[in-house]
Amino acid sequence: MAIKFQYNKTSLQQLEKQLKVRVRTLPIIKNKESALRMEVKRCKSEAAALDEKLEREIQAYEAMFALWNEFDSSLIKVSDVHLGVKIAGVRVPLLENVDFEIRPYSLFNAPKWYADGIHLLKVLAQTAIEREFIVAKLGLLEHARKKTTQKVNLFEKVQI
Repeated sequence: MAIKFQYNKTSLQQLEKQLKVRVRTLPIIKNKESALRMEVKRCKSEAAALDEKLEREIQAYEAMFALWNEFDSSLIKVSDVHLGVKIAGVRVPLLENVDFEIRPYSLFNAPKWYADGIHLLKVLAQTAIEREFIVAKLGLLEHARKKTTQKVNLFEKVQI
């Protein structure tokens, strides 16, 4: 896109003002883009680590697979998920805490491994919920990074 200009003082002042704005804001937008790029990279590695952790926990779950037939799955359920919101130019959800509701059961009549089973299910559910939040965060950060990259490109080509 060609810059249209006139040979007068007012036009020159407007061009100088636009140049000052561009010189001042382009580094800021570039820094935001690089910060978002680093955050996306960190988020991807965190999601991969959570995938591996979840896989290991599922393997531990499958080790006692024969016992799970007699486990009462209604003993534990997720009651609440506490969220936080991080605003670093982008609003992303952050998982603060997961509350579980554990129904009382008889320690004498239930098998001894029920306590371990409840703990295992808690850890498994916590990891799965964390992973879902990381994936959602990754999607939002990717979108923001793409938009910021578009802004930088358009800004450098003097189209916005």
